[in-house]
Amino acid sequence: MTRFFRQTIILGGALLAIGGAQAQTRPAVGGVNSAPGAMIFYVAHGAPDACGPGCSDWIAAEGAVQWDTYKRLLAILDRQAGRKLPVVINIKGPSDLTVAASLGHILRDRGIDAAVAATEVETCSGKSDADCFVLKRPGGPLDAKETLSGAPCDLACVLMLAGGVHRSLPPGNRVILTSTMAIHNRLAPNVSTEHRESLTMIFTDQFRRYLGEMGIDHELFDVTVGSTEAGRYVEIPASQWSRLHLVTTSP
Repeated sequence: MTRFFRQTIILGGALLAIGGAQAQTRPAVGGVNSAPGAMIFYVAHGAPDACGPGCSDWIAAEGAVQWDTYKRLLAILDRQAGRKLPVVINIKGPSDLTVAASLGHILRDRGIDAAVAATEVETCSGKSDADCFVLKRPGGPLDAKETLSGAPCDLACVLMLAGGVHRSLPPGNRVILTSTMAIHNRLAPNVSTEHRESLTMIFTDQFRRYLGEMGIDHELFDVTVGSTEAGRYVEIPASQWSRLHLVTTSP
């Protein structure tokens, strides 16, 4: 499995480590306990219809979902003075699945649309990840355009996307799922095998119910769980996204 297919459930704190080149070069966005590579949010501005019909502004969400990511999502939504900008998701690296679901709840509670794409900021051209991060961290707005994400939409991505009132996955995206999950507790790292198995069953049930509440067919998550027994990951083809209600607009 590549790093894009590893999912992590965090029981009470930050991720212990983040894989991948981006995590090593980009500074931490939060406080002293926030790992490099954590998800950041900023407002992007593009050409007319850049993010859909009548939409030229959006909130870019990029990086790994970690224990404190929900705070930054709430903060940027609160700064929009009543505007309901869509959130464009680009998850990179192993992520906290429980927090990803909480981000979905926030989006649904606020009546926010969600999509999956990368945000390409004009002023980042030719700059390093660290320099580009300095430009993004204040929250924008930054002139940008949406491009195809280099990372497949994994389980964390699906859990966050699920909360969107309207959900879209532009053509060319891939949805690749696995239920391989690791239980971590930064406050008590020595979790017993029995406790891990019990918690995995609890969280699996919670995620299934959450997706159902968001209007997504249970089959999507059942296929994900079945992938563990088969020892593989599963790609959900674009032809099935609408049938499973993963998207509310056709790709």
